[in-house]
Amino acid sequence: MGWTEERVELLKKLWQDGLSASQIAKQLGGVTRNAVIGKVHRLGLSGRATPSKPARTVLRTPRPARPATAPSAPRRLAEPVSISAHPTPVRYVDEEPGSATVLTLGAHMCKWPIGDPAMDNFTFCGRRSGEGPYCHEHSQVAYQPAQTKKRSSANELARSLRRYI
Repeated sequence: MGWTEERVELLKKLWQDGLSASQIAKQLGGVTRNAVIGKVHRLGLSGRATPSKPARTVLRTPRPARPATAPSAPRRLAEPVSISAHPTPVRYVDEEPGSATVLTLGAHMCKWPIGDPAMDNFTFCGRRSGEGPYCHEHSQVAYQPAQTKKRSSANELARSLRRYI
């Protein structure tokens, strides 16, 4: 179908009413969305009365009230780790359940997982985090300092080179 005067006038009216190019193409019939966009461009129609996107309603569920917990003894996280030539594995102590769940975890809360994710009692630490995703105590466990490499002596270097020669 061609662009008749009536169709061009209807296009101008629908464009000024804020309809999208797809909606205009459906109402006109016989043209595509791209044809409508091209015609609008050639006609120089730029201003619109309203935005072409319909206003979307954002449904937000209210946050549940945070349960008030009595102050308890500080949680013990892990045994201190010493840096040596042969690192020892970190041993973790069972922690008490955290104060945050997947649904209540916020931007500035410690995201250290506590428990098995497959279980119902799985939580996150939930304490205030510093820089990064974890609180100070969990950051010390998560980010271990780089271990220094053992410097090889000349004899060890010569021995390792002999294997390749």
